[in-house]
Amino acid sequence: MSAFSGFRVIDFCQGIAGPMATMLLADFGAEVIKVEPPGGDRAKGHPGYWCWNRNKRVVTLDLHQFEGLTAARELLATADAAVFDWTPGELERSGLDTVSVRGTDPALVHAWFPPYSPLGRWSQLPPDEGLLEAVSGVAWLQMSYEDRPTYLVTPQVHYGQAMLGAGAIASALYAKLRTGRGQELIVSGLHGVAAVESGGTIRAGEMFRLGGRGSRGGVPNYRLYECADGKWFFLGTLTPQFFLKALEATDMLHLMALEGVEGEFTNLLKPGINQQVIEALEARFKEKPRQEWLDILHAAGVPRGPVGTIDEWFASETVRANGMRVELEHEQLGKVVMPGVPVKLSATPGGVRHLPQPARAEEIGPHARVQGGNAAPQPGGPLAGVRVLDLGAFIAGTYAPTILANWGADVIKVEPLEGDPFRTYGLGFVGYNRGKRSLAIDLKRPEGREAFFELVKVSDVVLDNYRLGVRERLGIDYAALRAVNPRIISCSVTGYGPEGPLAQDPGFDPLVQARSGLMALQGGDDEPVFYQIPVNDTASAMMAAFGVVAALAAREVTGEGQEVTTCLANQSILTLSGEVTWYEGRPANPKGGLDLLGLSALNRYYRCADGWLLIAAAKPEQFHAVCAALGHPEWAGGWLAEQALREPVTSPLAERIAGALAGMPRAEALDRLLTRGVPAAPALSAEELFEDPWLHASGYFEDFDHPELGPIRGPRLLGWFPEMPNGYPRRSPLVGEHSAEVLRECGFAEERIAALLAAGVVRQR
Repeated sequence: MSAFSGFRVIDFCQGIAGPMATMLLADFGAEVIKVEPPGGDRAKGHPGYWCWNRNKRVVTLDLHQFEGLTAARELLATADAAVFDWTPGELERSGLDTVSVRGTDPALVHAWFPPYSPLGRWSQLPPDEGLLEAVSGVAWLQMSYEDRPTYLVTPQVHYGQAMLGAGAIASALYAKLRTGRGQELIVSGLHGVAAVESGGTIRAGEMFRLGGRGSRGGVPNYRLYECADGKWFFLGTLTPQFFLKALEATDMLHLMALEGVEGEFTNLLKPGINQQVIEALEARFKEKPRQEWLDILHAAGVPRGPVGTIDEWFASETVRANGMRVELEHEQLGKVVMPGVPVKLSATPGGVRHLPQPARAEEIGPHARVQGGNAAPQPGGPLAGVRVLDLGAFIAGTYAPTILANWGADVIKVEPLEGDPFRTYGLGFVGYNRGKRSLAIDLKRPEGREAFFELVKVSDVVLDNYRLGVRERLGIDYAALRAVNPRIISCSVTGYGPEGPLAQDPGFDPLVQARSGLMALQGGDDEPVFYQIPVNDTASAMMAAFGVVAALAAREVTGEGQEVTTCLANQSILTLSGEVTWYEGRPANPKGGLDLLGLSALNRYYRCADGWLLIAAAKPEQFHAVCAALGHPEWAGGWLAEQALREPVTSPLAERIAGALAGMPRAEALDRLLTRGVPAAPALSAEELFEDPWLHASGYFEDFDHPELGPIRGPRLLGWFPEMPNGYPRRSPLVGEHSAEVLRECGFAEERIAALLAAGVVRQR
């Protein structure tokens, strides 16, 4: 049995987000039936199609015909969940919207993945990763040398929407197991943005996080460096302790004595000093070849990661040891290689069983729906009533409980007396730790461990991202937790998994970005590019959250807890799933470049008189529409439409378009393009995005107060459950802010709480 065995899901989605979300459910046992139009999924020619639709049966139905729509409704009548990704209005026109369907079928989970949001002008744009990055500010947040948006060659927001969506659907299925009822849920493209940018689209007053100029990294301790042989590596010394080790190993410890630094790590990050230290380290690392530096730093215990290619990484021993490379046979394509299952459940594991299989609607037999219990739904989200003990730090481990908190879980951040070391990074910490209470406790002391185990007895989930062996040394590994609570679910996130040559290495996101080939892919023939999105951290958090909810669902059936594990290395493959899926003759991956403007003349960013926009023309007729919109219909005579779609980013056609747009107000340019059917959107700058009317109308932001940072604006939702309204119940906590409150709620007597505080085992703010 796997976690979602017994559930039937009907997938009406195309492209990446919806199909990849249901792929994860299918990996864990759900029967997923994919409904495609007569022309097939729009992603059918993409290598990733074979990965995102594995373990499914594929039925072709024309929903614009009576017979096709009738067959679809017959399938829905047998389903536990249905997933749609249509633009606003399409569901209503077909009669498959939640009001029409759930009005007569309250047992159905109705999931909608709109490409942008349910509201406003941009919600009607065709699905396109670049357009979503433009209207959400993601393209501007990416670090670059030029003051302009950057086109990302991998669809990280759509991957984020998929992973978030899988967890949201899983949460609704878990709630169905408890209550016997389905519900509506929405996971929009903007929710996908919030998932990958919770630490990026956040502002305190007028301050928000920027990565600095260039795409190597904005601080000296967390940055790409070039070596004497022209090869690159990433120095991943996020904490002061690691950076001091690096300075000592490279004979650069004198930098701590620079004027203005005075031995204080945080002073290194100040403007002026920051650049001075970067330049000194750049010169130092160019004195030796990369392998020599990697060996020196490794011997000193310094986190570092060489920049490699995706082919090298996908063939690596680390990927193999984690089961993240599987091979299947296709009768026409031959061998198809794709990612494995990214999260491991010890008692109800997932698996890759087969490629998408064609089927006819009449072949789909009846299905006995999962009935579930009769518990009353609780306000706050589908996970209301679930208690999570969050032992995580930095991003990957501690952001997973934040996601669970947004879906209704009661999350207690169990941190050392001095707090999560990521607190040094201010707004980033706030963004990745919302919705929690803080219990500051010393788990190295017997009294602290004893108190912690009493919390475990009355909790559902314990989540950590310790390095291998730390849980065992602290005596809080899964076996120890299970001994006091057999229903406990223990989830652990590591850097590189439990086996393989890198298993003992510390795992920070950009180290895995470097090793996986993501940086090289974005850089193309230029230098590698450090993604501003903490791709592997946020993906690991989302997959840990999904794994936890899958384990909760399994527990409703078995009554037993289990261990959930995942790692950044697994997500480095999952978030390149379309790029690494391979078969003979597959199309090449898009080619990146430094400060990349786009992939072609008709799919790139252009500067207008007062801002930037993205044109995302994909059809021959749209080329003619671009020419007419810009007042130059005669241009269409110089190129065949199909040829124009392939014109490079820097080409005579691109120069003409750039010249026409340069003196035109952006709003006028967008009106000209959109009224002629050309997909286009504004590329919001980092300053614009916090005040953008569409983002606010779509409910992307919310404002809250922080006792140390003042008024803060950040993302509001990670998916929306209208029938169990969810969201963050509180801001991010101060260290130990809720220690006594938490202990009291969990049954500790006042005398014992006072004794723990007096002994310095627990800290109360």
